[in-house]
Amino acid sequence: MSEEMRAAVKEIASLFPTAIITGRSREKVRTFTLTVYEFVQLPELYYAGSHGMDIMGPAEGCGGHKIQGTRVLNDEGNEIVMFQPASEYTAVMDEIFKLLEEKASKVNGAKVEHNKFCVSVHFRRVNEEDWLHLAEHVQQVLRSYPNLCLTQGRKVLEVRPLILWNKGKALDYLLKAFGFGNRSDVFPIYIGDDLTDEDAFKSVARRKHGLAILVSNVVKDTNATCSLRDPSEVLEFLRSLVKWKRRCLSRHLFVGSQNILHKRAGVGLNQPLT
Repeated sequence: MSEEMRAAVKEIASLFPTAIITGRSREKVRTFTLTVYEFVQLPELYYAGSHGMDIMGPAEGCGGHKIQGTRVLNDEGNEIVMFQPASEYTAVMDEIFKLLEEKASKVNGAKVEHNKFCVSVHFRRVNEEDWLHLAEHVQQVLRSYPNLCLTQGRKVLEVRPLILWNKGKALDYLLKAFGFGNRSDVFPIYIGDDLTDEDAFKSVARRKHGLAILVSNVVKDTNATCSLRDPSEVLEFLRSLVKWKRRCLSRHLFVGSQNILHKRAGVGLNQPLT
């Protein structure tokens, strides 16, 4: 994440409850990429790693709102709120990671990433003629694990627990945990660029109010209501949102101060002269 984007997200989080929902691991397990926290580096956000199956955030809240959930202490001794709907799958995901790592080692360019409650097999660097061969390896391993399922993202095969949970469910949980579940005056905004974000786009659509934004420079079939072409446009959008919110707050403070002045003037005019 660029410093400009990080600064914009930090400002957004100071004004609105903000969460990062991702397929990345929230914490370090065994991975060749950065965890989501290492990538974003903003402790004031809520993080939902492993496609929303590993949710954690600051107990003191974000954007002026606190979340409901199980409170625990992290490694630094700070109180956090945590929710893990797939916690019983920890051991089996460790097991499947080792098996898939062994299978992937036979396919040049394949990489296996442990994202705690999701094991990702990346084939971005695999020759196209070997894609099917790699998929067969993964499916062969999964035959012995009926409690797991296989999904696909952008040049990645992902093995997950067979539970009714995805990025859309994570979004629904976060809104409910913030106390926004049934409120019609809350306008959620979700920005995503992956096939797995479609579940969250559907969640926003079901609410009848909100904004689901696909980030793509090509036309795609999507449940999103609008799109931005690339991260630079996302940055511009976030900055515009911050400016809009600050204008609203300034207007509110101005109106409030005017009301106070009017009240004080009224009191003064009604006082007997001495």
